[in-house]
Amino acid sequence: MKSLEVKVAENLLKIKAVFLRPNEPFTWASGIKSPIYCDNRLTLSYPETRKVVEEGLVEVIKTYYPTCEVIMGTSTAGIPHAAYVSAILDLPMGYVRGGAKDHGRGNQIEGVVPVGKNVVVIEDLISTAGSSIEVVNILREAGCNVLGIASIFTYGLTKGTTRLAEANVENHSLSNFEVLAKVAAENNYIAEKDLAKVLKFQKNPSDPSWME
Repeated sequence: MKSLEVKVAENLLKIKAVFLRPNEPFTWASGIKSPIYCDNRLTLSYPETRKVVEEGLVEVIKTYYPTCEVIMGTSTAGIPHAAYVSAILDLPMGYVRGGAKDHGRGNQIEGVVPVGKNVVVIEDLISTAGSSIEVVNILREAGCNVLGIASIFTYGLTKGTTRLAEANVENHSLSNFEVLAKVAAENNYIAEKDLAKVLKFQKNPSDPSWME
């Protein structure tokens, strides 16, 4: 029986929500050359993959955050997944804006603020984790007890995992870079010889020698 990590990786690769291009790398805003591209918003357009993702997120919450009382999505990619998951679990749901509204009540947390409640944040992607930690801190400052994050995919970058640990934020992802790269090689999305290259990037994205 395939693990959840492998099953999710297969689905993300199939719909090109995440894919690898080691010989024609993408350029991040920072200038870093990357062999990986991720757009988990595409999962919403594929019911079969979407079902795998939502059921996986529910499994993560039941396993690691069984006392969860409220689901909160990150803006904007985490919002639809938070809605699906909250419906399955029959729990209240809200989301955190990227910034406070400049009109009306100036909300940054949309929905009823769950003061004192156990909250799980739904995130689509963990890279360097900065935006995810910001959401957690906003909820904590509002009086919520954030149990952790349930995310679809993580690059597993050292910078991200270090930041999460320093901020005392727990994250459980459905799949990750290392698993996806191996699944990609096994299923001919990338050549077997390129597997070592992309895994070298994952260990240190700032080192361009992975392209050699």
